[in-house]
Amino acid sequence: MTDISLSAQFKRALSSASEAFDLPTIDDKTQDLIQSALVDLRHVDAQVNRLSLFSSNETLEDISTRNLAYLFVPYVVSEMLSRVRVVDPEERLKLLLQAQRHLRTFLYNLDNYNIISEAEQSAYEKSKAMMANPAQRRDAKIQQYKFEKDLRSKIELLQKRRCQLPSNDNTPADFDLIASLLSTSAETQDKDDDNDLDDTLRKVTLLLLRLTYAQARTQAENINQELELLRSAVSQNLSSGDERSNERREREESAWRLDSVRRGGPDGRGPLIDASGRPLRPFTILGSNAAERARLQTQVFGPDHRLPTMSVDEYLEIERLRGNIITGGGPQSVERLTTSEQLALDADMDGTIFGEQRAEEKRQKDEQWAQYTDANPRGAGNTMNRG
Repeated sequence: MTDISLSAQFKRALSSASEAFDLPTIDDKTQDLIQSALVDLRHVDAQVNRLSLFSSNETLEDISTRNLAYLFVPYVVSEMLSRVRVVDPEERLKLLLQAQRHLRTFLYNLDNYNIISEAEQSAYEKSKAMMANPAQRRDAKIQQYKFEKDLRSKIELLQKRRCQLPSNDNTPADFDLIASLLSTSAETQDKDDDNDLDDTLRKVTLLLLRLTYAQARTQAENINQELELLRSAVSQNLSSGDERSNERREREESAWRLDSVRRGGPDGRGPLIDASGRPLRPFTILGSNAAERARLQTQVFGPDHRLPTMSVDEYLEIERLRGNIITGGGPQSVERLTTSEQLALDADMDGTIFGEQRAEEKRQKDEQWAQYTDANPRGAGNTMNRG
């Protein structure tokens, strides 16, 4: 491809955009013009970024009149992207997001260089807040139309003074006005040696930027509304796609679900399994004989644990008879005599056979205790604390 200057390539893109502006978007010729313009615009945009024509550290006075025209590049790219013919909602969503990004770059540059006055910005914000009321919305559109018409009149008057537009009744398109700035800039560059720039051309450029700013804000609102609709449509398509995948998965799972398989035969008594071993209908495994089936049937509604075979009182009585329950104790046991005390008391009953027997028992017990103490002296069993 033959190398051309940056201004010539931008002008060629603007010519294609202007030609496609009034044609139906659905036509193939229109789409060819749009794609041709986008190819040139992307190259111009890349060159502008590479050359760093605009910087956030600069002011409007630091930018030459010849370079001011390239502030329109993001806006023109956004306009062309929004006119691309796309059928798929997801593709349209991607294109609109790109157009929105370029449009925000254009608006940011104008705000950064203070090209738009605070009065115009506040007026636009006020009109935007009145969009809920139909009457106020109509008044805002009328005011915006008058404002744009006034700017166009000033631009055309200044352009005619520069001999860039013919003195007739035909109103040029916005892309043609931008292209006229490029041709004028080239002539100014040749004549004035890039130093002595024309004030009228700078005024025309700034007026056209203000006009484009108003149109860009409106275009941004339209893109936001369309993005909302597209996001909703894409989310619905994703939901329907998920539903279809869920239905397909359920059909695959139901192939092995017994409750979803039609029972064999008209009475449901067909074969239980097919040749591959897949169950054809639900079935229950029972006992081999009638007695076993009856036993299992009686246990259907029975308790799921073993029931007790005796009461608590019966169990305690059996334990008492086994000697596993200790009786006695309590306050009455304190008043009762011990066995030794009772034996000594009975031995004192002189003159009776019972008293003599109890006395003999007491003597034998004392003798046994004396023998035990003689054989086991006190402390004999403690072998742990001997030094």
